[in-house]
Amino acid sequence: LQERQKPQKFRLISLQHLLHVSRINLKMNNIIVRYAKKDELLRINEMRAEVNELHVNGRPDIFRPGFRTELQQRIYEVFDSDKADIIVAECGGTLCGFATVEYIDRPESAYGNARSFYHIEEFGVDEAFRRMGVASAIVEFCKGEAKAKGYNRIELGVWEFNDSAIQFYKAAGFQTYRRLMQL
Repeated sequence: LQERQKPQKFRLISLQHLLHVSRINLKMNNIIVRYAKKDELLRINEMRAEVNELHVNGRPDIFRPGFRTELQQRIYEVFDSDKADIIVAECGGTLCGFATVEYIDRPESAYGNARSFYHIEEFGVDEAFRRMGVASAIVEFCKGEAKAKGYNRIELGVWEFNDSAIQFYKAAGFQTYRRLMQL
């Protein structure tokens, strides 16, 4: 049986965008940020397991312990989706960070206007590579890709217990526009 590969996504890339990506590579200690390949999904799941453990420790009342089969399989669904992609950061030949992104197009509703945005669903950097510019390189790549795809807004969610992520996202320019609260 021939392994099913995700179809290549062809798009016009401007010279400005290529220069933007090149500047990221030079500025970020030769960190290469690109789209994931199918044979890299196991390594991405290793990093996702770290992120999952962080969430389990931060909110054990919400998150189930263990990196369950359903969570492991989710990365393959994202890889095969036409409305999502997986971004990876590579340093010295080692995958050291990732983001899963979704392309959201919401129609007008009784409550809200139609809107489209680039959604960072999952984001993580291998603990051994933190504070080395990996997360910044991924965000810069996402900014360029969102713009190239015609999205003028990037959204993500972050849990209140994750102070370091909140500080990073604020430093990267993200602003809070909504809060979920509990009693």
